[in-house]
Amino acid sequence: MNCSSLMVQGTTSDAGKSTLVAALCRILRRRGVRVAPFKPQNMALNSAVTVDGGEIGRAQALQALAAGLPPHSDFNPVLLKPTTDCQAQVIIHGRVAENFNARDYQAYKPLAMKAVLASWQRLCAAYDCVLVEGAGSPAEINLRDRDVANMGFAEAVDCPVILIADIDRGGVFAHLVGTLDLLSTSEQARIKGFVINRFRGDIGLLEPGLRWLEQRTGKPVLAVLPYLHGLFIDAEDALALSQAEKSHPRLTVIAPALPRVANHTDVDALRLHPAVDFRWIAPGQPPPAADLIILPGSKAVRDDLDWLRRQGWPTTIARHLRYGGKVIGLCGGFQMLGERIDDPHGLEGIAGHSDGLGWLAVSTRLEQGKQLRNVNGRLAFADRPAMRGYEIHLGRSTGDGLAKPAVLFDDGGTDGAISDDQQILGTYCHGLFDHPEALAALLSWAGLAHAEHVDLAARREADIDRLADAVDVAMDWDRLPELRLFGGD
Repeated sequence: MNCSSLMVQGTTSDAGKSTLVAALCRILRRRGVRVAPFKPQNMALNSAVTVDGGEIGRAQALQALAAGLPPHSDFNPVLLKPTTDCQAQVIIHGRVAENFNARDYQAYKPLAMKAVLASWQRLCAAYDCVLVEGAGSPAEINLRDRDVANMGFAEAVDCPVILIADIDRGGVFAHLVGTLDLLSTSEQARIKGFVINRFRGDIGLLEPGLRWLEQRTGKPVLAVLPYLHGLFIDAEDALALSQAEKSHPRLTVIAPALPRVANHTDVDALRLHPAVDFRWIAPGQPPPAADLIILPGSKAVRDDLDWLRRQGWPTTIARHLRYGGKVIGLCGGFQMLGERIDDPHGLEGIAGHSDGLGWLAVSTRLEQGKQLRNVNGRLAFADRPAMRGYEIHLGRSTGDGLAKPAVLFDDGGTDGAISDDQQILGTYCHGLFDHPEALAALLSWAGLAHAEHVDLAARREADIDRLADAVDVAMDWDRLPELRLFGGD
């Protein structure tokens, strides 16, 4: 097995691990190297459907795209999808294994590591290089026992590591030195250098700190990566509540920031569109007047539905509909718009049922088998524009409302529902806005005629290239001989 490897670990969450691995994947792909991404364990509610019919973190799907590969379950063999603060659905090799609380999962970790190592061996046998992403920080003392995600994995497979920190949030030298000091001697030796992310300003003012860092630690600074304004890359999990100001928005779209919001990348095309003012509405924030309300997906639909009621959203939506506004429910949001949600097995919390919001004549029952598939089809209204997306859900919905579907699949099936007055649309399809034709048609339905053409896939590709260009220029490859594929001596 002749396979190179490198692991990117971070001093914190959101330090830039995912984007750096994506950039390195694209750089190697350009150089003709067969490269694959790998994240042993991910905790995220943004996920993607794989070519082998499984489910992985969305960041690994993005990294696969950067490497020119279809997403595969081996790229993220362990995925944790939190349902409460103390419990998560555990997905192994793309399939649901069990719901565990934190203590039970700790005991399960040796089995999780077996799954991780099995995927690792398959990837090493198939590719020239595997680029690994850690999770959170390797210096989380309480998580070091039976670690699967960071140094526990790196030590098990003898993988070199680089450590990345985000200077934009402040304290970058303390983050790097403190993280290094909290590692064991063998783990410290495993770290081959540092990357400082999101720097803006005069690099000359940073250089004294870089020299001090190298003298203090004996580790090289491999790169200082620039802050890339306007970079539009799929988020791993964090919800961006801020929205860039747009000069002439013509349509206002709002969505509640649910506590367990899932696959919030569904609205990325709306956030990107120059004519759309999209806003996540935080807890306690009064919802403004809008043209379109979106109820996003959720990993705990009944709990998030209770939260919506406590926040007063049913009244907001009713008033919105009276004034002619439109509503779209995506996956869990579609279930909420129905009449009833049953969870007899307690798959997303305490077993029981909840009354839905009652705006679509459908009822949903949560079942053990999760629906996982990529779909292609057309929207069922207007001129039936093309759409493509994916389904990730436990529920099965029935009812008279399904007689007027929202989506017509190419295989002859249908999905979702549209209300008789055409104001409310619900669907299980994630990625509903991603196809340019579908986006334009949905915006027109919501009141935005003659909208600018926005191609999310093309923008994503362009930004991966932009990111890779920046990393390629900034990285001192000669100081990273562990990965000779990049050109180090």
